[in-house]
Amino acid sequence: RGRLKIAVSVMAARCRLAARFHRVHGANVLLDTSATRATRVRSFAHGLCFSQEPLAPGQPFLVEIEEKEPGWCGHLRVGLTALDPQSLDVVPEYSLPDLVNMGDTWVFAITRSHNRVAVDGEEAPARGLPQELFPLIERLRIPRDTLVGRSRPGRYSHILDDLYKTNVLPATARRSRIGVLYAPQPDGTADMHILINGEDMGPSARRLPTARPLYAVVDVFASTKSVRVIPVEYGFPSLQTLCRQVIQQHIVHRLAIDGLDLPLPLRSFCQHE
Repeated sequence: RGRLKIAVSVMAARCRLAARFHRVHGANVLLDTSATRATRVRSFAHGLCFSQEPLAPGQPFLVEIEEKEPGWCGHLRVGLTALDPQSLDVVPEYSLPDLVNMGDTWVFAITRSHNRVAVDGEEAPARGLPQELFPLIERLRIPRDTLVGRSRPGRYSHILDDLYKTNVLPATARRSRIGVLYAPQPDGTADMHILINGEDMGPSARRLPTARPLYAVVDVFASTKSVRVIPVEYGFPSLQTLCRQVIQQHIVHRLAIDGLDLPLPLRSFCQHE
């Protein structure tokens, strides 16, 4: 228990989520206090969000679909933009086509049948469930477990059964996890990749400029009502992760985290892996 208190104290002093939404967003978007949850509070549009910071090469910006809203036609849209959100006089109503038409923006709609993109006219590989712990995306290795959305929320933080590990969701379902990243190329440009529940869809856009910062774009559109940013680590475990592991090992299930006297960002980080 003493070690837990020390870990919490250190974490409270340094806690800062690496992945958050930008304070500039669509007119119908409401961010929570940690800027990690975006909810479209009315209508079906004006749901544009951006990453708070530009992405580093190979850094995924990953969101989990938390709420759906039936009755609308269309789903989540994700991508990248070289436009600085801070420079926008008005946030466009739609990512497609409004934001894309402003230039230097690449956005794709996530659909129920979203398959891998064929490269250079080649036949797309058969879609299946990848089992690698660290799937290789271009030359980048990213821990797959965090990328995968599952139908059960995982009440127990350290007891994960086989069903929880393998039950992967459809792309547009609640708890599905969608990510976007860019992979640098030898010619100085980059390819954009979309990740759906741990599966790389292949290059969705090519020859993105890397001379300017690239921000993630998340359009909380139509039937997607609310999404949450899921921090992804693709190197050594951070202090945040090590502290979360200690906290989760001392509780029965994640619902108990709500009762802990923790700073809100740390509490949110511990509840969502």
